Amino acid sequence: MLRISSLVVIPDSEIELHAMRSQGAGGQHVNKVSTAIHLRFDIAASSLPPFYKEELLKLRDQRISEEGVITIKAQQHRTQERNREDALERLSLLIQRVAIPKKKRKPTKPTKGSQQRRVDQKKRQGRLKTLRGTIE
Repeated sequence: MLRISSLVVIPDSEIELHAMRSQGAGGQHVNKVSTAIHLRFDIAASSLPPFYKEELLKLRDQRISEEGVITIKAQQHRTQERNREDALERLSLLIQRVAIPKKKRKPTKPTKGSQQRRVDQKKRQGRLKTLRGTIE
């Protein structure tokens, strides 16, 4: 079971883990051993609360397909166990990130002083450019 928070837990049956061969350098060993882990998690078919499902589907993340399936490939470590832990940790972090509420942006206006400084700078720059003109 993957614990997301004190109330949210994902059973192992909802997470598909497949071992495969890693890419990249590694000598002869890399061609014999399936150490990489390919994790698949179907958001819609999961037992996550509706809030989590909605927020996950709203995310614009390349790991989430149009069908709502999260795909994570872990191959950084040399052992299958470490890659499995890494993939589960990354899934957990992705789901936890959704639970943190986003701060609303408060629209602000420029201060009177900053507006005045901007206008003064524009006037100074304009005068400087007129001095660069040709003399008759």
